[in-house]
Amino acid sequence: MRRFGSSIGVQQGSRVLFSDFADGGQMWTGQGERESRFLVSFREAFTDLPVVTLGLSMWDIDHKTNSRVDLQAENVTTKGFHIVFRTWGDSRIARVRADWTAIGPVRDDDDWDVA
Repeated sequence: MRRFGSSIGVQQGSRVLFSDFADGGQMWTGQGERESRFLVSFREAFTDLPVVTLGLSMWDIDHKTNSRVDLQAENVTTKGFHIVFRTWGDSRIARVRADWTAIGPVRDDDDWDVA
């Protein structure tokens, strides 16, 4: 378990990662690079690394192929992270939306720096 002090911040967001069916993109055609990365910048920085969770809030996948999905938060910092979506094999992904939540320590109004 990760324990935080009394000042905990929560930030959330949602991101459409791609809509490859509309323009014949690689996720839909099943050809080429099968990874998409998106930088998420937090509105306010955390004071230490937050815990980030991701979930698929919408997916549109061809029913004639296998559904293979790998969704990860990578390169988490106090200022943001990357959403990474991957698929492989014969999977054809038309579009995906991911929701995220970051929970971590934040600066408290009672905190002050002594220089």
